[in-house]
Amino acid sequence: MWSANFHSIGTPGQPWNDDEKLQWRALQTKKRSYAAEVVVRIDALRGRFDVAQYGELDYGVDGRYRLYCLRSRNWDDALPIALVTGGVHGYETSGVHGALQFLERHADAYAGKVNLLAAPCVSPWGYERIHRWNPDALDPNRNFFADSPAGESAALWNLVQPLRGRFLMHIDLHETTDSDESEFRPSLAARDGKPFEPGTIPDGFYLVDDSENPQPGFQDAIILAVAKVTHIAMSDMDATIIGSPVVAEGVIRYDFVKLGLCAGITGARYTTTTEVYPDSPRATPQQCNDAQAAAVCAGLDYALAHS
Repeated sequence: MWSANFHSIGTPGQPWNDDEKLQWRALQTKKRSYAAEVVVRIDALRGRFDVAQYGELDYGVDGRYRLYCLRSRNWDDALPIALVTGGVHGYETSGVHGALQFLERHADAYAGKVNLLAAPCVSPWGYERIHRWNPDALDPNRNFFADSPAGESAALWNLVQPLRGRFLMHIDLHETTDSDESEFRPSLAARDGKPFEPGTIPDGFYLVDDSENPQPGFQDAIILAVAKVTHIAMSDMDATIIGSPVVAEGVIRYDFVKLGLCAGITGARYTTTTEVYPDSPRATPQQCNDAQAAAVCAGLDYALAHS
């Protein structure tokens, strides 16, 4: 749960200024450890992957955070690249641990078929504070573009850009949680000085495809695989999920690049954003991690079969 009491910050109807953002930041407290829960698992994979630091975030009194990526040990420039990202929104736990679970349990099966590049926890400050934003009250997943003001987004952007044109697939692992409606969306409205418009939270797993590069077969393959692990989200009565038209079972579409989304940074043929629902009484935390890992495997299998 988020700690920010957004109702007490700023003036209703007016965007937050810098002082109000600092007031918001002061309310955020560390609730878990990036080093103990994430970095230790990355370190344990050093015998099987090349682990590199691709950036560092200096957040003053909140600490410094080294950003890590993992690459296939036997990288082959003749092979295409698949990117797996998690924790772009740090509070979305299975995005981080699902990416790590894929690397620990499944990645070896793809050796010699594709070069794997993984950034399991893009936003470690948000991971520790169980928050969607970074400490500057920026959403990293709306800031993936050149000269991004979000350090998390800029670091990943700089890692990926020299490899553009070589990516076959990028899967970005996310969650949609009850706190999106109870905390984030009201907080977003307050930050931007806009009225809060209530919405709904889908019960189940769904995908976001790229409206400018739709790949329905790829999305369907992932949905079919994940349906064996956890339930797929049904549309609302107006045939939408979170307000977007459903184009296939459990699939909606966004313009990845226009919105500055992580899934739009590679130019890959096959791209998607997963959305797990961890607050469902029908899903356990392990099922959520399993669903993320299954999504990565199914995406890779389809992309390689149709490359």
